[in-house]
Amino acid sequence: MQIKKKTCLRLCVSAFLLFLAIYYWEAASRFLGLLAGACVPLILGAAIAYVINVLMDFYERHYFPKKTAGLAAKSRRPVCMLGAVLTVVLLLFLVARLVVPEFLSCVNALVRQAPRAVNKLLANPTVKKLIPADIGQKLASLNWVELVAQVRQVLLSGFSGAADAVSSIFSGAVTALFALIFAVYLLLGKDTLSRQCNRVMECYLPELWQKRVRHALRLLNSSFRKFVVGQCTEAVILGSLCIGGMMLFRFPYATMIGTLVGVTALIPVAGAYIGAGVGAFMILSVSPEKALWFLVFIVVLQQLEGNLIYPRVVGSSIGLPGMFVLAAVTVGGAMFGVLGMLVGVPVVAALYQALREDVDRREKLDIAPPDLNIMEE
Repeated sequence: MQIKKKTCLRLCVSAFLLFLAIYYWEAASRFLGLLAGACVPLILGAAIAYVINVLMDFYERHYFPKKTAGLAAKSRRPVCMLGAVLTVVLLLFLVARLVVPEFLSCVNALVRQAPRAVNKLLANPTVKKLIPADIGQKLASLNWVELVAQVRQVLLSGFSGAADAVSSIFSGAVTALFALIFAVYLLLGKDTLSRQCNRVMECYLPELWQKRVRHALRLLNSSFRKFVVGQCTEAVILGSLCIGGMMLFRFPYATMIGTLVGVTALIPVAGAYIGAGVGAFMILSVSPEKALWFLVFIVVLQQLEGNLIYPRVVGSSIGLPGMFVLAAVTVGGAMFGVLGMLVGVPVVAALYQALREDVDRREKLDIAPPDLNIMEE
């Protein structure tokens, strides 16, 4: 076999670059870390644009769909993008308006009720036997009003003097602003960006690889889009079930906590537990017994949702069996946390679809499996 000069040159350059990467690994890793940190606003903006684009496409299909020229056609993209952004912002505002004031009032109620609850607990004969007398006397003699005032003063002074916290908040705000601006540019120029990517692939990739790349991107796009829609549907179902169950068992703050559980359920499987923790804390300000029963209720509801509703709703929407949905959430969460839970399901769905298509193609073409019996050769 004749070896071409270009092949030798490529191998030499690749080996040299690999040597540099190994020898200067610390510097290379720091550079990659800086590059990844600099790309965070762009990645976040792309994720925001992708989610908003699902709602934006829905609006575009209903905003004068038959108009191909004139003011309606020219204004379709900006009007639909503005409508999608305003819809998302309005939903977030309504959730925050519903949850945050009630949560702060529950915290104040717990602070006011803490002294009476502690004194009542210390008066219990069983508790007196468990707690030493000197500790009980110290707890009973505490000035709770002064203690709460001191805690608030420490927190306020700590936050006011924490330059790192202010810097972190400012950095997060700047990152979010740049991400939102980048998302707007992506949404407005998505057609142009698509044409440019197609031109680049046509120039640098063979025709076969162009087909493969486009097919892989179509599978990923379909899986992620269906996952977003299915996840939102599942969150609405779980929030509705939580509100109905809390009203049935006469738990306080039913509408608010059910809404919070539904919103946090956008994080697969584990998200509802986050909302449940906040809900239990809020119910605790009314009745500790009801808070305990609420935790039992949410655990049962979460088991029902995680084993029946989620695999069927999300799994059926993306064409992935429930067993693989649970496996993707478990493995993705263990490896990459919440991000792994969000990305794992659509990625596994795309791989599952690609494997199924390849198996169908091989069965139709009657392609024989590779011969692994090497001893007979």
